[in-house]
Amino acid sequence: MEFFLINLFNGLSYGLLLFMLSAGLTLIFSMMGVLNFAHASFYMLGAYLGYTFSGLWGFWWGLLLSPIVTGLLGVVVERFALRRLHAQGQLAELLFTFGLSYLIVELVQLIWGRLTVPYAIPASLQGALFPIYSSTFSVYRAFMALIALLMLAIIYLLMTRTRIGLVIQAALTQPSMVEALGHNVPRIFMWVFGTGCALAGLAGAVGGNAFVTEPGMAASVGSIIFVVVVLGGMGSLVGAFWASLLIACVQTFAVTLDVSLLNLIHHFGSTIQTDHFAYALLSLTVSQVAPILPFLMLILMLLWRPQGLMGTHNA
Repeated sequence: MEFFLINLFNGLSYGLLLFMLSAGLTLIFSMMGVLNFAHASFYMLGAYLGYTFSGLWGFWWGLLLSPIVTGLLGVVVERFALRRLHAQGQLAELLFTFGLSYLIVELVQLIWGRLTVPYAIPASLQGALFPIYSSTFSVYRAFMALIALLMLAIIYLLMTRTRIGLVIQAALTQPSMVEALGHNVPRIFMWVFGTGCALAGLAGAVGGNAFVTEPGMAASVGSIIFVVVVLGGMGSLVGAFWASLLIACVQTFAVTLDVSLLNLIHHFGSTIQTDHFAYALLSLTVSQVAPILPFLMLILMLLWRPQGLMGTHNA
């Protein structure tokens, strides 16, 4: 029971961090139709800014300022680059964000170097949440999950209970009508893009010290974010939420299972005659294949339900 509960909590906390990342990307895509390849780079930038601001003024100021600065950088990118490319179509936007991701990585290496930076968890959030168990679930992971849940609640209330949210949703489906009513649709899209980047920066500021802050962190999570977005359904925040939890829990439990098909066959007293390649394949443990499980889930989802968990055929 302890093994199950601790792994479940770890999986849920990691899943909520993935949701913080994928929520910004989903928001940008659903509102603007832009698949931002630089989104993971904004996550990395948020982690480095959080590290810098924490060193200057403390962790809490870093947690507050890093998403704000990252969001403002996103606003600048949309206003002076993406908006000009919008008339050229989605391919131009994809190529721009793809190049921007590499540019951010190079700038990070120029400013902070190529090595891991010591972005530490604050002393007030260190320690185990359940000290009675031998397997620890840290206080900081619980804090990380709480931040993600608060962010989810704020997004939900903003989009469904406020006038701003109604205008944003209307601008998605009827931009010309919204503009005729006196709203500046390009400005709305600009702030939506900035908000999505700010969410990525928040995820970086929270997750950078829980994991590792180094120049390769964007590449390590970038592919997983796109798996989450596609698995949940393109443009669906609810789908991204459930897909994040599903992928994180599957991976968390998988990395702790040192079991292979060959072990199971021998356990039940059976024998199998295979060639060397098949034997090696059957000898792979669940923990060894854990990194590719999200991509296997994505392939199965595309075969079974191409629109994703919560997507529609027209998404």
